Amino acid sequence: MAYRLGVDVGGTFTDLLLLDQESGGFWRHKTPSTPHDSSVGILIGVEAICAHAGITPAEIEFFLHGTTVATNAVLEGKGARVGLVTSEGYRQIMQIARSFVPGGLAGWIVWPKPEPLAALEDTVEILGRMDAHGNEVRPIDDADIRAALEALKAQGVEALTVSLINAYLNGAHELRVAELAAEILPEVPLSLSHVVLPEMQEYERTLTTVANAAVRPIMRNYVRNLRTKLRDSGMAGSLSLLRSDGGLMSSEKAEEHPVSLLMSGPAGGVTGALWVGKNAGIRNILTLDVGGTSTDVALIENLEARRVRTTEVGHLAVRASALDVKTVGAGGGSIAYVPELTNALRVGPQSAGAVPGPVAYGKGGVQPTVTDANVVLGYLPESLLGGAFKLDREGAKIAVQGIADKLGIGLMQAARGIIDIVNENMFGALRMISVQQGYDPRHFALMGFGGAGPLHVNAVARLMGSWPAVSPVSPGVLCALGDATTQMRTETARSFSRRFAETDETEVQAILNEMAAQTRAELAAEGIADGDITSLFEIDVRYEGQAFEVPLSIDAETLARDGLAGVTARFDEEHHRLFTFNMETAHELVNLRAVALGPLLDLKAPVLAEGNGDPIAAKLRDHELWTDGAMQPAVIYDRSKLRANDVVPGPAIVVEMDSTTLIEGGCIGTVDSVGNILITPVSSFDA
Repeated sequence: MAYRLGVDVGGTFTDLLLLDQESGGFWRHKTPSTPHDSSVGILIGVEAICAHAGITPAEIEFFLHGTTVATNAVLEGKGARVGLVTSEGYRQIMQIARSFVPGGLAGWIVWPKPEPLAALEDTVEILGRMDAHGNEVRPIDDADIRAALEALKAQGVEALTVSLINAYLNGAHELRVAELAAEILPEVPLSLSHVVLPEMQEYERTLTTVANAAVRPIMRNYVRNLRTKLRDSGMAGSLSLLRSDGGLMSSEKAEEHPVSLLMSGPAGGVTGALWVGKNAGIRNILTLDVGGTSTDVALIENLEARRVRTTEVGHLAVRASALDVKTVGAGGGSIAYVPELTNALRVGPQSAGAVPGPVAYGKGGVQPTVTDANVVLGYLPESLLGGAFKLDREGAKIAVQGIADKLGIGLMQAARGIIDIVNENMFGALRMISVQQGYDPRHFALMGFGGAGPLHVNAVARLMGSWPAVSPVSPGVLCALGDATTQMRTETARSFSRRFAETDETEVQAILNEMAAQTRAELAAEGIADGDITSLFEIDVRYEGQAFEVPLSIDAETLARDGLAGVTARFDEEHHRLFTFNMETAHELVNLRAVALGPLLDLKAPVLAEGNGDPIAAKLRDHELWTDGAMQPAVIYDRSKLRANDVVPGPAIVVEMDSTTLIEGGCIGTVDSVGNILITPVSSFDA
């Protein structure tokens, strides 16, 4: 038997999903995360889920993992001390940076400029220069390089970056620095800009390479530690990590190129939502991934997730492909409070996390959270994780009462206020990836997952006008499912700055084919058969004079058929959708990228037995919850006993091992053929 194990480490829980590749059967498990060392929680989960499935870790062929280790290292400022080698005259490149300042009017007055990841005292210049065509203008000097590297060694740098001017065209000088660094700083991990990001714009190339270097030691230690523990447990299968762009990379490659993992965690949810959408016949999806600490949202159009060329983590924005995911500090553990200054209710971004967690968890938490408000209102029953987790409702009431007293309102009004605010925070994030990108959210379904997503998806769908609101099967471990069902991916890039009118189509095709061969060889080295590899191309285009480009995806057949004229037509269409206008100036080709994809696991969702529309067999008990300003009667259902075509009228709660779905009054939940709950307003259901 061949098994795949998807593991997603969140701020509160570590989710695991074990998949039998032959039968399609799966097992799921949640265990509290261990923030001090994620691998501890992972190993506990691996042992538990293997025991549950009746297998040993040795039978796991593929271990697929989404991680926030690199993300947290950047957010918490715990990256390694980076030494930077750059060209003569460019020592202040990280300090000068770009002139863009976030924020509204006069934002520059109060904006504290982030500390560069490579300090000025750890930056050295060397002689030598390449010109804008990659030709050597001045040679490098070994003695000069040795002196610079010895200086960095004396400083005690923990990682090394080499980013020389125009190295993206010719990396010979950087390679010589690498040879000498291997001799002088043999234990220090090295990142070369022409390898990490072979694209023009020296600041973005340097910043991305420095970011890669900053997280390399941490990522290397984490991956090696995890790999050792898994091997000791008997698991001999391959270990792969989820990239920010939704593909997989081997753990060895992840050690060298961790900048591709900065959005690894949220990417799992998007790939999981793609799998659900494909099986449910839903092609346009807004995702709402609500965890304990934060909410991640993304847009899927025609079963294609939007990708961007910039990965943003806190103040850091690096040039690396990522799924277009926006994150807000709104999760089940988000803390509600009333600042003395304004006396107005606030929720998040501070979170109770896994430790001590919400008050209702009974682990020592004292501050009221979103989870506590859901418990107080009756939206979250007191028994979770199939009865393994009992909630302290009285404790939650006492905590939320503190908010009510400060605001001078009733307990239920305070609890509902907390939920309304967190729903508005999620609504704002969803508008950023839909309305502000030129998409009408009414043309999309809203899929809620993560531990708390299905609790909020109905209310947020009302705000968005996005129907149906979808609660997928096993929503709490959907990110782990995404990890388990995604495919290997690698890419390479090259700058090609030229007007379309002056560009030879055959030259562009030849370069793309050469890069495609390079990426295919990388996947072949991972043991993937050439016949299972798919190649795609990406071309960055802009109007001449613009300071930004629009990336366009295209396959080899379409490019051969439509040529560069087809690319410019698509760019005009996309530019108009994004910005509502086009320009008369010439089109300019900026960057070329080739992407290689491994085989996609063609896993079908198990089909549910058909019911007669009446969910009575799944009814657990009658219940009361707060809605429309009063306590109202509701019903609690067991999701595992629902059948296809069952219709669940709101208000109702559907419970399962890893999540809870709330169907509001005035709405209807219909179970589809594969078990997803599709929630729609009663009026549209009648129509």
